Amino acid sequence: MAEDTTIKKPQELEKASQKDDGFRPVRKFGSRPGAPKDDFETKLLDLARVTRVTGGGKRMSFRAVVVAGDKKSKIGIGIDKGKDVSQAIEKATSRAKKNLITVVIVNGTIPHQVQAKVGPAVILLKPQRKGRGLVAGGAVRVICDLAGIKNVSSKILSGSKNKLNNARATMEALRKLKAR
Repeated sequence: MAEDTTIKKPQELEKASQKDDGFRPVRKFGSRPGAPKDDFETKLLDLARVTRVTGGGKRMSFRAVVVAGDKKSKIGIGIDKGKDVSQAIEKATSRAKKNLITVVIVNGTIPHQVQAKVGPAVILLKPQRKGRGLVAGGAVRVICDLAGIKNVSSKILSGSKNKLNNARATMEALRKLKAR
């Protein structure tokens, strides 16, 4: 039997590529059609290039810290690594949406004063009267804003400038809140 060694014309190649082989591409990201859309807002809190030293040299990857909230008392924080920036952010965002907590909010503020310590970071959150606004900085401001807290005063009592530790301490403080 002889092999077909004829040269195919471009039209024949197009017809061959358009043949239906039953393959349908899988949608990797996003929701399925007809699913309700989530109303979560996300913010990138920190992005760091991290290195793992192996016998063959250094392996670079990126660590992303993402905060996701619906501004209606649900808030979550996600930390994940990836080979490139977009992969790390995507993974951290999905992890933040899985690790949600519900914050107790009374008249746009927190019900009572609370303090939390995680590692070296110590955070103090105080309720404020209406109209005072969000008096906070750094990671605390982002988290309180996405949680929907309108009036709160905060202070980072430790000397920690690490955004990840401050974010974890803030989440722990919000977890401690109880309705009175």
